[in-house]
Amino acid sequence: MNSPENPVVFGTEDLLISLCNSVSKVLTAASGSQIHFSAMVQRITKTCLKPDIGCFVLFDGGFSGLVIINFSSLAAMELYERYMLNMGMAREDLASSHTTDEVGNVMGELMNQIVGDFTGKVRHELQTHITQNQPKMLVLNKQVMLSVDTHLDQPEARRVTFYTGGGNIFYLELAVDRTEFIKLYDFDAQEAQDPDALFDQAGRGQAEAAPPMASATGNDTDDLLNSLGM
Repeated sequence: MNSPENPVVFGTEDLLISLCNSVSKVLTAASGSQIHFSAMVQRITKTCLKPDIGCFVLFDGGFSGLVIINFSSLAAMELYERYMLNMGMAREDLASSHTTDEVGNVMGELMNQIVGDFTGKVRHELQTHITQNQPKMLVLNKQVMLSVDTHLDQPEARRVTFYTGGGNIFYLELAVDRTEFIKLYDFDAQEAQDPDALFDQAGRGQAEAAPPMASATGNDTDDLLNSLGM
């Protein structure tokens, strides 16, 4: 079989752009305000959880990696409040501090929606499969380095700056095994699920679901850090 003269190659930066678009799309739908990211990306040597709220999720399958989002308290509270108000909650019923379990639960749910949107695009556009674990959240007052280098042959790490509709800043970090996807022949990429539909489905499920996942605090935090070897 003859190889294409100009093969389409999908590499690390393309994965990063796809992930950034998922972050922007899902959080824009959740908050009802435009979330955008910087046109510049940082090449970094390590990934870290940073104050005030660090969220992370591991994925594995066709390729492996780690996604981290570090929210300032202002960014987390803005996204939390806008999301809950869009879901029909009264303002007086909202949590007043980023350290509450409710805020951590919401940020974890948003993280889950983001990575779910990303894995859906990977499945449809790259025709491979990756699975994710349950997102973890930590309320932090100092930086914690987090690494999956032991599972990656040629790790690459990137950081991207995001801006909320209210002008607050948060950061996305991606660590992934260096990889390239080369298109062998043309195919029609199926449409990924609309994030608005995901949120409608999540809203209906919240009324029927069990109590939400608690964020890692106290002994749970110690257990989580111990399991990570920190």
